[in-house]
Amino acid sequence: MEPTDDRCRYLVTGADSGLGAEVAERLARHGTVITSGLGTEVDIRADLATPRGRDTLVEQAGALGRLDGVVTAAGIGSARPDAVSLNYFGTVAVLEGLRPALASSPAPAVTVVSSSSSLNRGSRSLVRACRRGDEQLGRTVARRLERLGLGSQIYRSSKIALNHWVRRTAVTAPWAGSGIVLNAVAPGVIGTDLVLRTWSADRDLLETALPQPLGAPGPVGPVADLIIHTVSVQNRFMTGQVIFCDGGTDALRRGIRPQQVFLRYHPREMIMMAGAARAGDDSRRRSTSRT
Repeated sequence: MEPTDDRCRYLVTGADSGLGAEVAERLARHGTVITSGLGTEVDIRADLATPRGRDTLVEQAGALGRLDGVVTAAGIGSARPDAVSLNYFGTVAVLEGLRPALASSPAPAVTVVSSSSSLNRGSRSLVRACRRGDEQLGRTVARRLERLGLGSQIYRSSKIALNHWVRRTAVTAPWAGSGIVLNAVAPGVIGTDLVLRTWSADRDLLETALPQPLGAPGPVGPVADLIIHTVSVQNRFMTGQVIFCDGGTDALRRGIRPQQVFLRYHPREMIMMAGAARAGDDSRRRSTSRT
């Protein structure tokens, strides 16, 4: 029997501030929420920028038994190597560690918080280091970017790599084969406390780099509600998606380009499909002749 939301157990990282706190508060209306972060009022205090913090969270959350949903909202936007360690490596390590607890749920779901900044070009070297799982190299590349005055690439590169991880991982046997849906939600510039505190200083930069036709800063609530839907028991068929909830930035900047990339098949697959199509035609003709 599929569980109802009020019986579900969710984990939210980064739940001590910003979007993570909003998600945790709203998600508590649908089930039991375990909060993680660096603050004093969370259930599990853990610094996910460090291996020890990741282990702490996996051990304590995993010891609770089944997890029905995980939202990874922990992240920092600073132009420092710790942004790579937290945003990418911390997120991936925790989700890989908690996968068995998720697999024991009848309706497991994970939502990763990405960013509309991933629409901009990042550092290919940093993205490659993340995808290779080489945290030390990733931190080295980040330090080099910082020295060259290119620190702004660190945050968005970590989110680009995270988007790639979601797309590649969601359809693998350990995840899709276990019924775990895995998606990313990429918010635009929204009115969290941090954004509002620095808005007057950052406004010109952000409105130029990430223009939002619906206005900026955007509301936090609709983003939180989208995340809650993607991690709920109602979402059992959408997986591997990066959903931009950004006031229109994605559509404005990329236009129809994502829809111009069509499926490509290996010649072996094309031969197989041609044979299957012929067999289907023959079957339909025989069925028609009998009626």
